[in-house]
Amino acid sequence: MAAAALSRRAAALALVSLLGACATRPPLPAGGWSGRLALRVDSQPPQAFSALFDLHGTAEAGELQLTSVLGQTLATVRWSPAGAELQRGNDLQRRGSLDELTRELTGAALPVAALFDWLAGRTSEASGWQADLSAQSQGRLVARREQPAPAAELRLVVR
Repeated sequence: MAAAALSRRAAALALVSLLGACATRPPLPAGGWSGRLALRVDSQPPQAFSALFDLHGTAEAGELQLTSVLGQTLATVRWSPAGAELQRGNDLQRRGSLDELTRELTGAALPVAALFDWLAGRTSEASGWQADLSAQSQGRLVARREQPAPAAELRLVVR
């Protein structure tokens, strides 16, 4: 049961990097982004998750892979204009959009589209989310959402 909860949380984080990609964004730097992320959602029950991540693509189409510190793949999320899918081992879940997938997994829509801008050091609006980019030059990003409920916090450290 703990493994299932961990996988579910990994999937939720994977989706964090992928939220509703509706607007056209510039592509990521060659190679994408890698680092460590942590997500806390004040849902019932509360959810917390951390993992290593590799993010490639754009807000419109891409892939996020979450791995444990030991290198085990926890989840892979892929998205495109055609929809989004989450793969955890042999389990594959498909939804019509990344936003739908993240909301279902975490109970909160995650700011994936804005995340691409934030990682590049650009301010970007995301409904209810406030990003602190003050440490972005040191590879750190914190984004918080208070409204609508549930409150959530996303922390990233980029390598």
